[in-house]
Amino acid sequence: MVNIPSTMKISLRALKANKMRSSLTMLGIIIGVGAVITMLAVGTGARQEIAEQISSVGSNLLMILPGATTAGGVRMGAGTQSTLSMADAEAIKKECLAVSYVAPSHGGVAQVVYGNQNWSTGITGTTPDILYVREWYLSAGRPFTEQDVKSATKVCLLGQTVVDNLFGDINPVGKIIRIKNVPFTVLGTLESKGQSPTGQDQDDTIYIPVTTSQKKLFGTPFHGMVRIIMVKAKSTEDLNTAEKQITELLRQRHHIGQKQENDFTVRNLTQMMKVEEQSTKVMTLLLGIIASVSLLVGGIGIMNIMLVSVTERTREIGIRMAVGAKTWDIRLQFIIEALTLSLSGGFIGIVIGISSSEILSTVAGWTTIISLFSVILAFCFSALVGIFFGFYPAYKASLLNPVEALRYE
Repeated sequence: MVNIPSTMKISLRALKANKMRSSLTMLGIIIGVGAVITMLAVGTGARQEIAEQISSVGSNLLMILPGATTAGGVRMGAGTQSTLSMADAEAIKKECLAVSYVAPSHGGVAQVVYGNQNWSTGITGTTPDILYVREWYLSAGRPFTEQDVKSATKVCLLGQTVVDNLFGDINPVGKIIRIKNVPFTVLGTLESKGQSPTGQDQDDTIYIPVTTSQKKLFGTPFHGMVRIIMVKAKSTEDLNTAEKQITELLRQRHHIGQKQENDFTVRNLTQMMKVEEQSTKVMTLLLGIIASVSLLVGGIGIMNIMLVSVTERTREIGIRMAVGAKTWDIRLQFIIEALTLSLSGGFIGIVIGISSSEILSTVAGWTTIISLFSVILAFCFSALVGIFFGFYPAYKASLLNPVEALRYE
């Protein structure tokens, strides 16, 4: 029967006798555990930040861009040719069954003035459906209506950045602002969305009826022309179906032959952002694996020190065997020593990892999220490292011949 309490006392006594060596042996585990927790916290924080940005843009989104122009044999890129119209948007809403909301937009950048304050911002002419497409709610006031679109009414909704720069603490609802010297009544303010996945301030915007933008602010090369059409599919599963239905409808409406290229581009924003989120997951995994290498290095350090310890304490092992210690007593003694080193290092590493994550969050401004799972994972892994790398020295010690061990100088 193995006497575990007695074996533990002997193991701890041996570690205390070599405090400096024990501390240096733990260093690899401390760095490894601390690195794993910190890297996973950084990766998890980045994933959550991207997930929040994705949700702020909206879900199940498709963006339809006009076609590309060709000048001197050089293709200028999507959006350089005016090929989309309000009629296209209306047709998509009526005929594409996988689509729930459609919001055409036409706008530009303009100077906005209120009193003695002015601000340059993006003006987006669109329809009331934009709030459903973007899943954007009002913090005050009311949205403009389809009647406002039909009448080209001079009304607007303000993003929070515009409100802050033009009005400060004043309630803007009902106030008159001037966009390119045209007076607009503020109907409401939009809730704060924050940055988009590309880093753009989504709150630095003003929404107005699309017809008002076309007729009274920015004009159009042809009647009803729009720059972009944003579409919200009924569900994530319907995205591909919606994309196919839109493509077929627009090719038919634009009289595009079978062998001709599309004069428009349909982009699956949700899919693109999901790919970015997946890339961040891979990055988090890679960071964790890289940090785990430090733990393995720490384990190798434990094994080397334990092998040295076995050599130094050969006579002690011989004496223990001579007075009746069994093979498993010797093995357990060295496994407990290795496990104590790794667990002690793991605990200190957890403290350092959590502290490092908080410092990165405070000083560098990174979003770091420390999960209980990562802490438990790092701690358990450090214990496994201790057992794994401590077993061989323990096994070697237990195989010593008592007579030869007692003669060892």
